[in-house]
Amino acid sequence: MVGRHKEKKQIQQLIQSQRSEFVVFYGRRRVGKTYLVRNYFNNQFHFTATGLANASLNDQLVNFNYALQKAGKQTEEKPNNWLGAFQELIQLLEKQDANEKKVIFIDELPWFDTPRSKFINALEHFWNSWASARQDILLICCGSATSWMINKLINNKGGLHNRVTARLHVEPFTLAECEEFYTAKGCVFSRYQQVEIYMALGGIPFYLEALEKQKSAAQNIDSICFSKNGLLKTEYKNLYASLFTKAENHSAVIAALSTKKKGLTRDEIIVATGLANGGGTTQILNDLQHNGFIRKYQPYQGKRRESLYQLSDHFSLFYYQFMQQENENNQNSWLNIIDTQSYRSWSGYAFEQVCLSHLPQIKRALGISGMQTSVASWRGSFDGQGAQIDLLIDRKDKVVNVCEMKFSALPFVIDKTYATTLRNKLAVFQSKSKTKKALHLTFLTPYGILPNEHAAGLVLQTLDLDALFD
Repeated sequence: MVGRHKEKKQIQQLIQSQRSEFVVFYGRRRVGKTYLVRNYFNNQFHFTATGLANASLNDQLVNFNYALQKAGKQTEEKPNNWLGAFQELIQLLEKQDANEKKVIFIDELPWFDTPRSKFINALEHFWNSWASARQDILLICCGSATSWMINKLINNKGGLHNRVTARLHVEPFTLAECEEFYTAKGCVFSRYQQVEIYMALGGIPFYLEALEKQKSAAQNIDSICFSKNGLLKTEYKNLYASLFTKAENHSAVIAALSTKKKGLTRDEIIVATGLANGGGTTQILNDLQHNGFIRKYQPYQGKRRESLYQLSDHFSLFYYQFMQQENENNQNSWLNIIDTQSYRSWSGYAFEQVCLSHLPQIKRALGISGMQTSVASWRGSFDGQGAQIDLLIDRKDKVVNVCEMKFSALPFVIDKTYATTLRNKLAVFQSKSKTKKALHLTFLTPYGILPNEHAAGLVLQTLDLDALFD
């Protein structure tokens, strides 16, 4: 299994724990939660069951009963309700060796919780009245409906309040994990090509599994996203519909954010989408945040009401930029788009998002990984001059890294005009923010910057792609 070193270490600690553990695995669709659990335990569980999508209570109970039978239940009679189902599970587990940890894996848990089924009540009773009193139970609950997992389990206000003993947020692969994955698959991509793939697909293992080693990065993107039977041809519609009950509202927010690179405030999202100004919209935004599709950030020295929401899911951004309007009769669509103005516009912003999703790596490359920092963006004007900074790293040591992220196939060149723009930007930021901290202009580009008279004395630190792969 590639990557997931932190998660595997945590699972091992849970196995060795001297108490029963209630573990919640959560993360967006296709990120590899089920694969991680099944691979780590080699599919050897004392009991495992997977919920059925859009099924009735009766069908869910029949399905659970089949799992009980596979685990050793002798009769075929289906339990009448979830309390009975979990009671039968208890009876099976009590027959197992008392000296070993009993691993229970319930996958797609939210699907079991059908309306008026009282599934959560039964799960509460199973844990509170039996499992938590023992030392030999490892209950692993998994699901892609991240908001459900957080609201119903982690932040439960009822009988499961504070009962979850561990949570594992399974996130997309980092660039370093992607590189490890490509090596295991026998794919040979330069780090520049790997970043191009990441900008389009993100670090979603299911998407990356479709890459073919005999094709270039561009050919793979074209085949996966634009060919008639491409794996991701219809993924966008399925992605949100599989996670949210009223997915059209969530998609409306994503569509609105795809048109504004800097992001939108909550009020601006309401205007753009026509959603009501109430708790429902707040829940939609929370849903999208929990699943990693958008990020919420506060501008430098800004107030809470000025917080912006920004589209951070790489594939969703790619979809709205290129795939939504794609002509079905246009063959080799991606190969024709490369080096066009639309590609350059997208790649600049997409590269910024790659950098923002690798902030720990950037901080490590800057030598400040152990330092207290805050990250923000900034927009403002002073004396008629406007300025925009997409990444500020405000450090405890009285330094602010003013980061410029530029995607280029060659070492980036700072000419006289751009050098003047950069100096004005620093001056406007310092005057408007009134910061007394030292400003370190920092460039993040694939191949660094070309040393010349305009860069000398202006750029204090330069990071290349290797920093993102650390």
